[in-house]
Amino acid sequence: MNIEETLSTKFSSPQQKVIINLRYTSNILSNYQNNFLSEYNISIAQFNILRILRGAKDELNVNTVKDRMIEKSPNTTRLMDKLLAKELILRRNCIEDRRVVYVEITTKGLKLLEVLDSKIQDASFTPKNITDDEAELLSSLLDKLRGEFH
Repeated sequence: MNIEETLSTKFSSPQQKVIINLRYTSNILSNYQNNFLSEYNISIAQFNILRILRGAKDELNVNTVKDRMIEKSPNTTRLMDKLLAKELILRRNCIEDRRVVYVEITTKGLKLLEVLDSKIQDASFTPKNITDDEAELLSSLLDKLRGEFH
């Protein structure tokens, strides 16, 4: 079903339609991913933090993690506190500058991501109803759209 039928509305322009369609689709994807991740007692934002730390292969300061997050969150420290309590990350204060805090992923966090990586393939996090060429085109168009707002 297309977005006009789904929302029972007409749009004033194709550009307005694409923005509403993006937001609507993003919400559906977020809900799907959050429901999936809730089985593992983590949120999509916490999953994002773990993936950032895994990709870094070394500790990062908290501000770098915040900068790399897909969805910027004012409560990143609280998200990290929860990951720390679950022993999925480690945190340490910088000796030279007490305002700087470093975080890194633990072995337990890496193991959780291994499990999630295998499950994600089965859980349709990756759309199967669009071709590689369509995915590349869509990504290119989204990059172009995002450039409009930077």
